[in-house]
Amino acid sequence: MPEEQAFSVLVKIMFDYGLRELFKQNFEDLHCKFYQLERLMQEYIPDLYNHFLDISLEAHMYASQWFLTLFTAKFPLYMVFHIIDLLLCEGISVIFNVALGLLKTSKDDLLLTDFEGALKFFRVQLPKRYRSEENAKKLMELACSMKISQKKLKKYEKEYHTMREQQAQQEDPIERFERENRRLQEANMRLEQENDDLAHELVTSKIALRKDLDNAEEKADALNKELLMTKQKLIDAEEEKRRLEDESAQLKEMCRRELDKAESEIKKNSSIIGDYKQICSQLSERLEKQQTANKVEIEKIWQKVDDCERCREFFNKEGRIKGMSSAKEVLDEDTDEEKETLKNQLREMELELAQTKLQLVEAECKIQDLEHHLGLALNEVQAAKKTWFNRTLSSIKTATGVQGKETC
Repeated sequence: MPEEQAFSVLVKIMFDYGLRELFKQNFEDLHCKFYQLERLMQEYIPDLYNHFLDISLEAHMYASQWFLTLFTAKFPLYMVFHIIDLLLCEGISVIFNVALGLLKTSKDDLLLTDFEGALKFFRVQLPKRYRSEENAKKLMELACSMKISQKKLKKYEKEYHTMREQQAQQEDPIERFERENRRLQEANMRLEQENDDLAHELVTSKIALRKDLDNAEEKADALNKELLMTKQKLIDAEEEKRRLEDESAQLKEMCRRELDKAESEIKKNSSIIGDYKQICSQLSERLEKQQTANKVEIEKIWQKVDDCERCREFFNKEGRIKGMSSAKEVLDEDTDEEKETLKNQLREMELELAQTKLQLVEAECKIQDLEHHLGLALNEVQAAKKTWFNRTLSSIKTATGVQGKETC
């Protein structure tokens, strides 16, 4: 419920339901309510009424908070809510129903007590009993079942006013003044006690505030030191960031140069390999052409030799020259030497090709290694940037919080 509506309900209860009258004219109407309660006890709970007379326990000693605070001083809120609901529906007479219900349910315990025990029971034990919602519910059912007529309350009210008039007529002025003097002295003592309590509370509050202020100053000093340290860390982090950025730029430049160098070497090696392949292809074609030409030339020579009867005598059936085996061997040796030379050249070219491929593989491995180092360096730079950003953000938040507290 908003504060405005709650205040409106309070005004309604105080004025329209007559609760304000209890506080007026030296609590005269409140004493009337006490008299009505005692007369109702005499009717509904006579044995408890007589016991209270024997121990000199009057209604104002235990029931004043019931009427003035609507049971909110000692009893749990869920019970108070039920009482206020009944008050808004039935009127202020509901207080008598609840009071009689409390006295009736506690009669057996109260009959065993003396004056001090009864006061302690009303102050401590009675509120504890209704911390249970089940007991509070039974109490409200009992209070609602008790019928108290308005005519009876009016009758008791007239009796009270008549009694007060008779007391005023019969009372000696000196006794009245003495009673008024005692009342004023009691009020003065109560006010002095309240003044002492307030003074003690004021001193305690000042001590607590001084302690809180000292703690706040110590905390402010600690936060200022922490702020200075954070600023220094921020400066160091910025310098570290610039250093890492410079190293990253240098590393990038070095990687770029190495990559350019590796690319140029790869292109050069590719060009050399292409040239070697082209030379090998040309030599192979040349060799094949030479072999084909030699074969054709030999076939022509053999054809001419075969056609000539005179030349035929110098050759055997296998096509070899008679008596010229040594020349043939010399010719074969020359041919073998030429083939061996070509094979050696081919092996050298293959070896050079393999070395070129090996250099190419080494260059690729070096490029991969440089790319790996570049990635690690970039990750370190990124992590340093994130760490610097987080530190900066934390220091800004801390500084903002400290400034806000100092402003407050």
